[in-house]
Amino acid sequence: MALLSRPLKRAQSLHEQTYQALRNAILSGELAVGTRLVETQLAEMLHVSRTPIREAIRQLQRENLVTTDSSGAVRVAKLSVTDAIQLYDCRIALEQLSVSEACRNVTENQLSQLELTVQQAEKKLGQQPHPLTNYQLLHMDYEFHRLLAEGSGNAWLVQILAQVFDKMALLRLRTMEHNPGVLEIRSEHRRIYEAIRDRDPVAATQAIQFHLIASKERVTQEIKQLESQQTEFERSQNPS
Repeated sequence: MALLSRPLKRAQSLHEQTYQALRNAILSGELAVGTRLVETQLAEMLHVSRTPIREAIRQLQRENLVTTDSSGAVRVAKLSVTDAIQLYDCRIALEQLSVSEACRNVTENQLSQLELTVQQAEKKLGQQPHPLTNYQLLHMDYEFHRLLAEGSGNAWLVQILAQVFDKMALLRLRTMEHNPGVLEIRSEHRRIYEAIRDRDPVAATQAIQFHLIASKERVTQEIKQLESQQTEFERSQNPS
């Protein structure tokens, strides 16, 4: 575990550092969906006592990144098909507002950053095989969407979408592990960028809606397949 194997620095409060270390490990996939979080093991990895671990886990529970199962074990949250649908519905509504406002408010510097992000994705993903890990792919995707939100000029929208993106990471890392092709960002991102560059809110909202609806379909189908496989596995382990 790369992130969790490094002792914490002491510049921030111990609680904040512990929380950030666990949060980063979850959102990077280092602590995979469904992983049980054992306080003693985490404390040993981070070279801290159990108290900051316990406090960090409570904060992660409030953010719905960590849950407690029926046995009382604390685990990295596993989001369902219903969770995926509802999160995507939130994103579709919020990001249509994001790109519509960006058409009016985006700066030339922000447009340059968007273009560079699109070009980097096209270059990296154009290589066969491409050199990116699932986490790097996901980071590249969300960097583009974060820039869109910032281009809107609405600080509250940026903050709300950041919270949604964290929950989405749990979904996307799980599905990408099963099928890396579930993330398609090249042509769809370019269409969104070009609409914003042309300051065309109708084309921009249509492009983001198409992108997110297509992504929603890909991800929900993957989760349904994963859940079906899990059900079949459990049946095979407990034959009636």
